[in-house]
Amino acid sequence: MSEVTIVEVPAQLVLGIQRRGRYSEIPVALGEIVHYAMSHGAELIGMPVAMMHEIGKDAAVKADREGTAVIDVAFPIAQPVESSDTVKCYELPGGEMAKIVHKGPYEACESAYNALYAWVVDHGYMISDPTREVYLNDPREVPPEEILTEIYAPIVPA
Repeated sequence: MSEVTIVEVPAQLVLGIQRRGRYSEIPVALGEIVHYAMSHGAELIGMPVAMMHEIGKDAAVKADREGTAVIDVAFPIAQPVESSDTVKCYELPGGEMAKIVHKGPYEACESAYNALYAWVVDHGYMISDPTREVYLNDPREVPPEEILTEIYAPIVPA
């Protein structure tokens, strides 16, 4: 696991979907965004991102089990495109964030989150908005132990 760093993340124009369901639906939602982008001439210019609204393992497990987890995913795009009822074009806010990189299966990122949360508290910050995961490679193209996920926590002084 890598160390935690503070980074300034710029605001990004994105094409995204938000709904309730199970985390296993994230790849399906990402596929819907790609299909929408292709059919509407949107140029995807970055890796997919998921905003994680449930805080802590217990809340995430419960929401996933009940099918009430917030599935909030997006792709950065080059230019604005028209939104639909399900796919929205909007600006994802930037700001100062604590960042850690997790290497390995998505299901095994709890230790990275724990390290990130501990670092935030130990350094006098608090998390101000949902954390984000940026998926740096495709799990269909690399083995599970090679999956790379950047985890960001928007922070403000405590």
